Amino acid sequence: MTHEIETMRMAQAMASHAARRQVLVSDNIARADIPGARARDLPAFADSYRLARIGERPTPGAAPGSAAPPPRPVERGGPLSPSGGNVSLEREMFALADVKSQHDMALTVWKKSLDLLRLSLGRNR
Repeated sequence: MTHEIETMRMAQAMASHAARRQVLVSDNIARADIPGARARDLPAFADSYRLARIGERPTPGAAPGSAAPPPRPVERGGPLSPSGGNVSLEREMFALADVKSQHDMALTVWKKSLDLLRLSLGRNR
């Protein structure tokens, strides 16, 4: 039932996006000392979600219920180090803090949506 409620769907997409970003940023940190390593990240959640919603519209020949593919990682710009890479540990630490705030926001949206659903059903917490 909750997958049909738009705010629940959005909260799930936000959490999924934050999890995918966490993996990419962690991978960037792990590869920071490899010569030529390039930092990767995902497009902003709002852009990814908008494109996914457009992809959910029925198109001729599309399989029923087929969802848009998740966004592809993009190379993050930045100055190159002498080794030829552009991974900056400082920038990655800021990205990790941003990912945490995105995940916290997804959890807050989910919890508040559940509270509203319970309230509409006449149930208290």
